[in-house]
Amino acid sequence: MDFRLVLITCKDQAEARAIGKALVEERLAACVNIVQGIESIYWWKGKIEEGSEALLLVKTRAGLVHDLMERVKKMHSYECPCIVVAPIVGGGEEYCAWVNKETT
Repeated sequence: MDFRLVLITCKDQAEARAIGKALVEERLAACVNIVQGIESIYWWKGKIEEGSEALLLVKTRAGLVHDLMERVKKMHSYECPCIVVAPIVGGGEEYCAWVNKETT
């Protein structure tokens, strides 16, 4: 199988939890980790912004990435949410089988 790690920043833990729970409930992701308290520095509308965010680490199948991204965009509060997708090039055989089993 072909798996992906999707990184998504959220405005706070509540938004991260809501998005993460929806992705798992809808079987778009096998697992979502929430990392609280990240500090972000970024350009937005011509100026540098700084703030605290929560980070989602989402494990899924490659074939679900498009639907996952569309679901996140519908739920996310940001005008331009950060959704970054990276290939998973290796992993434990049992874990990968579990990710495959838990996603549709």
